[in-house]
Amino acid sequence: MDETLKIESLHTSFISDYGSTKVLDDVSLSIKQSEVLALVGESGSGKTVTSLSIMGLLPPNGKIDQGKITLLSKKNEELDILKLSESKFNKVRGNDVSMIFQEPMTCLNPTMTIGSQIKEVILNHKKISNKDAYKSMIDLLKLVEIPEPEQRAEEYPHQLSGGMRQRIMISIALACEPKLIIADEPTTALDVTIQAQLLELLKRLKNSVVNKTSILFVTHNLGIVREIADRIIVMYAGTIVEEGTVDEVFNKPLHPYTKGLIQSLPEFNIEHNKKIQPIRGSIPNMNKLPSGCYFHPRCDFATENCKINKPNLEIIVNDRKSRCFEFRKLM
Repeated sequence: MDETLKIESLHTSFISDYGSTKVLDDVSLSIKQSEVLALVGESGSGKTVTSLSIMGLLPPNGKIDQGKITLLSKKNEELDILKLSESKFNKVRGNDVSMIFQEPMTCLNPTMTIGSQIKEVILNHKKISNKDAYKSMIDLLKLVEIPEPEQRAEEYPHQLSGGMRQRIMISIALACEPKLIIADEPTTALDVTIQAQLLELLKRLKNSVVNKTSILFVTHNLGIVREIADRIIVMYAGTIVEEGTVDEVFNKPLHPYTKGLIQSLPEFNIEHNKKIQPIRGSIPNMNKLPSGCYFHPRCDFATENCKINKPNLEIIVNDRKSRCFEFRKLM
């Protein structure tokens, strides 16, 4: 298996008082070893649900209806993670796959020191002494460029800035040198200066961490994708609508939604001397999805065929994919 992660035909739904709502519809993707794959789209497109499905962290009303998720472990074993028991999955989380959450203040334990929280992960997955775990913890803090690591290790989350807390989350994710790191909008709550520092840190870590670590970078911000990703998958209303390398997608988007996201970027419009062109409308209610192509109510290229029939995700050339009947109008 050349891929660190492979998802095949994943369908996920949520149960509520209104019945069952499908939030992921036939999602298939793969991440190569040492690759950074960006999963992009507006809020509500299914990015975070995809991440939580991989981690087995769906809320109690969430359910994977069908599909297969295969993870390559550090021992180069193929794990069918949907068939793992909870006890076995607990050994995989943090060890073979880990996650950097969007808001570290809600994920770090406010009653435990920073050092204790990092050591806890190390001791849970490695058979080492407390002394060696402490040394590993200090090394991790140095790796993510935390100043005065011995002092910071004795502090609590509320004593650190947002950027420092996010670095702590990254150190916890790296503690056991996993094969896959899922970064769920790790820069959303940070100012642009700290955001740039964290992106640079993740790029360096990708090249320095052993085990050919891969990164699934989840974001709604296409602007930062260019700086860190190798490939892009664009999601809309629980489906994948486009896939390609960063250069392919930015230079020639093959789905109107992707084109709209790029044209909404201030830097794109400055570069091309244009005004910002927002996508009209909003992402649909998953309980009331439109007929045909889910994007047709917001699309400038929609035809009657788009309103009636749902397009498939087709291979256009090589590994370039698009879910659009009218993609040739964008070429």
